[in-house]
Amino acid sequence: HVQLVESGGGSVQAGGSLRLSCAPSGLTYRRICIGWFRQAPGEEREEVASIGSDARIRYADSVKGRFTISQDIANKTVYLQMDSLKPDDTAMYYCAASNPPCAGTWYRRADRGQGTQVTVS
Repeated sequence: HVQLVESGGGSVQAGGSLRLSCAPSGLTYRRICIGWFRQAPGEEREEVASIGSDARIRYADSVKGRFTISQDIANKTVYLQMDSLKPDDTAMYYCAASNPPCAGTWYRRADRGQGTQVTVS
């Protein structure tokens, strides 16, 4: 049973920072694509960042240079460091994991957590 437990969301002023964490368990994929997507009310889901099975990292254009995804190999926890936050970053952030590739809308077919809210004012 796959579980992805997110933490670290909250409210912050524009220009501030937050660090999200995703602790996965029960993953049975031989190779994995893991990362974050977000969804604001009334908006489509949007990939934020991902790490592929080949360690290739992808970022949405809207977060490049501001967000950093990383993974602790030992415990598989995935982090999303978010700096220079903007009001447009306000959304529910979800951790997602799937078989590779990390391409297209992979997050739509992925296992996901319950999400953590990020609000930037």
